[in-house]
Amino acid sequence: MQAETRIRDATASDVDPIAELYRAVGRAGGGLARTPEEVTIAYVSDFVEAARHGGVDLVAETSDGTIAGEIHAYPIGPAALAHVLGQLTVAVHPDWQGRGVGRALFRALLDRVERDFPHVVRVELKARETNSRAIGMYESLGFQKEGRMVNRVRLGDGSLDADIPMAWHRPGSPA
Repeated sequence: MQAETRIRDATASDVDPIAELYRAVGRAGGGLARTPEEVTIAYVSDFVEAARHGGVDLVAETSDGTIAGEIHAYPIGPAALAHVLGQLTVAVHPDWQGRGVGRALFRALLDRVERDFPHVVRVELKARETNSRAIGMYESLGFQKEGRMVNRVRLGDGSLDADIPMAWHRPGSPA
């Protein structure tokens, strides 16, 4: 993975390629809640901007400049939650899945949080219960399951899936 992609901060000029990435992941199915039609430039611009102001937004870029993956997380609201980064989403292009891109993005995000965000003690995400591969990876990175949100996500076939809230806690922080 290291020789094929590099992790860098996302920029405003990455909005269009990130939108294309999210649409490709949406067409492949299974990972993102949004359909390809719901991935608008406004949606991507909003999370890129939110992450650039108080959060983290990273891309995995190939040697030819293609965005193979993206991860972002940012503060979720009021001062009482200033120690939390949420809205975490990761997307890896279907052609790059299973090649370590997602894990590298997560490690880079968590390293950045540990180094540059001493006030952040918790990073949150939600994963579809049926996405056991992703849940296993998140657990291997230190995320813990914190419940089960029954019938939260409607799948493309009309069935319902549970969301599993998970959180990473800064090592040494009170649990």
